Amino acid sequence: MRLTLALAVERWPIAGSFGISRGTKTEAVVVVAELSDGKARGRGECVPYARYGESVESIMTQINAMRPQLAAGLDRHSLQTAMPPGAARNALDCAFWDLEAKRSERPVHALAGLPSPHALTTAYTISLGEPAIMAKAAEQAASRALLKIKLGAEGDAARIAAVRVAAPNAILIVDANEGWDESNLADNFAACAEAAVALIEQPLPERNDQALAQMNRPIPVCADESVHDRVSFAALRGKYDAVNIKLDKAGGLTEALATVTEAQRQNFTIMVGCMVATSLATAPAILLAQQARFVDLDGPLLLSKDRPDGLRYVDSLVYPPLPALWG
Repeated sequence: MRLTLALAVERWPIAGSFGISRGTKTEAVVVVAELSDGKARGRGECVPYARYGESVESIMTQINAMRPQLAAGLDRHSLQTAMPPGAARNALDCAFWDLEAKRSERPVHALAGLPSPHALTTAYTISLGEPAIMAKAAEQAASRALLKIKLGAEGDAARIAAVRVAAPNAILIVDANEGWDESNLADNFAACAEAAVALIEQPLPERNDQALAQMNRPIPVCADESVHDRVSFAALRGKYDAVNIKLDKAGGLTEALATVTEAQRQNFTIMVGCMVATSLATAPAILLAQQARFVDLDGPLLLSKDRPDGLRYVDSLVYPPLPALWG
């Protein structure tokens, strides 16, 4: 099947700003790949992430380099070895799945041999900021079942305490984005335990996280920056209890589904996350998250507006995508 490729860079304003330990941003910059066989079209969206050495330019270069192979009949299965894991392959992989669904008039879950997806309870993110600001944001979102609290800076104990007072009934998960170190690790864990936090994501930097294996972890710890695909698992044992699987890290739904299976085999608790992006990027993760204990798919909710036919959110629930969006 000879395919043509269209690429676009899109900028989507964030409602306010989105802050983590590495900085703050006010817009989501995404790359959209569209594959066409002349009759049907499939789309995939990815988010270039500087933390992993990616940029808009590098993603565009990687995807454009695949044009000759796409014209020569490259398929989704061959794509897995033709490109490395990462955002570029994710955009093409998800576009392939969408194209297959449109051509066959069958939903992606059926093509993948998965049961029909159902609505899921998703976390809602509270950005890193001063304790009073975070408490106000948490109070406004206190009716949500699950809140994800961004930490990773001096004074995190005060932040998580303030959030817990503001949202006394919500389940809290914390994401430090590699922002802690061995000097404050125990104190921050104690503060999170006091606030009844259910999960802590990536407290220490990737490759500098051995202290996790040497401490009594009162709260389960989830790998995020330390896990990308199945190859990552060898370095996680003894340090992490859970893994955050994301499409952009794994390089698409194909590898992400295989990564979930391997995580289950190795008895890791599964979390499925997303980047700040539109519903087109998040839609495939709805299928992935059907087997997750923790779901963090609020990326579109953080934008000023989403694309047409976007995912439906009702309170803390996110519903499977319409075929007009993806799959």
